Amino acid sequence: MRQMSGQDAAFLYGETPNWHMHVSALMVLDPSTCPDGWSFQRFKDLLVQRMPEAPQLRWKLRDVPFGLDRPYWIEDPDVDPDFHIRRIGVPSPGGPQELADLCGHLAGLKLDRSRPLWEAWVIEGLPEGRVALFQKLHHSIIDGSSGMGLAEILLDLQPEPRPPSGEVRQQIDTGSVPGDLQMFVRGAFNTWIHTPGRMARFTNQSIRQAIEMVPRVRGEDAAALPLTAPRTTLNADPTPHRAFATATVELERLKALKKAFDVKLNDVVLAVCAGSLRRYLTKIDDLPEQPLLASVPVSLRPPGDDSVGNKVGNIFVSLATDVDDPAERLRTIYRSSQSAKGMREAMSAHQIMGITETAPPALVALAARMYTRRGLAKRTPPASNVVISNVPGPTFPLYVAGAQLEKLYPMGPLMMGMSLNITVLSFMENIDFGFVVCPESVPEPWLLAEGVGLALEELEQAAPSRTT
Repeated sequence: MRQMSGQDAAFLYGETPNWHMHVSALMVLDPSTCPDGWSFQRFKDLLVQRMPEAPQLRWKLRDVPFGLDRPYWIEDPDVDPDFHIRRIGVPSPGGPQELADLCGHLAGLKLDRSRPLWEAWVIEGLPEGRVALFQKLHHSIIDGSSGMGLAEILLDLQPEPRPPSGEVRQQIDTGSVPGDLQMFVRGAFNTWIHTPGRMARFTNQSIRQAIEMVPRVRGEDAAALPLTAPRTTLNADPTPHRAFATATVELERLKALKKAFDVKLNDVVLAVCAGSLRRYLTKIDDLPEQPLLASVPVSLRPPGDDSVGNKVGNIFVSLATDVDDPAERLRTIYRSSQSAKGMREAMSAHQIMGITETAPPALVALAARMYTRRGLAKRTPPASNVVISNVPGPTFPLYVAGAQLEKLYPMGPLMMGMSLNITVLSFMENIDFGFVVCPESVPEPWLLAEGVGLALEELEQAAPSRTT
């Protein structure tokens, strides 16, 4: 068995009927490049051959009774490909909206915890013979960086798939798994022995972080803080339903803005999202006077680390949606992100463990259920207004069972008190945006997607020198 980290366990135990803690990706494929012709069976056979190289696809959950301790991963000797690998047709005419609607529906369905926590859906019926692949994996086994590592295993650099390596990566000892009583005793012992010390260390680090934080939240370029976001329609607690919309822009256009404004590429991405959000909230008469606040995941994974699970932190960045001028908005976002990164670096020097490494999983699960049942999303300040995640992707062609990958749209989970997630991934010459929403709170996600191109044009017009 292999015990989960506290962060991985939190993604499992923080899940409720309304919060689905899986991440997804929509791939659009061109089967015309397949040397021997594309088929569902060809893809399925290839994925089964590659499974030994992908630990995320072989492990299943082993809970500790009553959530006394963090759960474990165990090797599943009987993974059923017919359960995990499925096919479905997109409704006619099979355009981007029909495809996105289908993916939104699939994203609203929870993964079966009695099996390895993933699904792969082959979607047929797209125009011009295209095929789509929709993949779901639980966040407890993957983050943005490790997700790209998994893609390197499942995808190929040439139309002709490489032969299986024969290597079994990160295999867990398949010896006997303890029974419930032994797991209960072990979990109770670990909690009784380790929790007091962990709580003491966590309290000490929190005090030291607070002292470090004080000077960084004052002054003109003060770092943004969580729980200071204005309340908008984006901050309704999500229902179990999901909707999805996509947008694609040329990567070179964003790089030109990065150079023109002398900022980071991620700041340009945030500014494009901010422009789209500002347009959307203005249209529905819900733009607050305060700037929106974005929670931006940052990878804490050292180079070369391909382990399963999560190594991710967060920074909080003002989206400057109260600023009319798009150029000044981008500059304000840049200053906010720099301040946030400085605070993150300063505080990480005092970070020993997070709260998820300290509290037993049962308490995390109880807190999540109480938050939902008591409707605390309506009574407490929003931690932020939106999650915006930017994941660097491959810059070279990739193939899935011989079919060339044309688009790669990421889909992140909705978090507590938020009904919108924007995940962005660069692939080849483009940047693909995935908007995941709760349709009861954000009924028109395509307005947000359409706003990406308009916000980009505004920035180009406002740039110090024309970028197009």
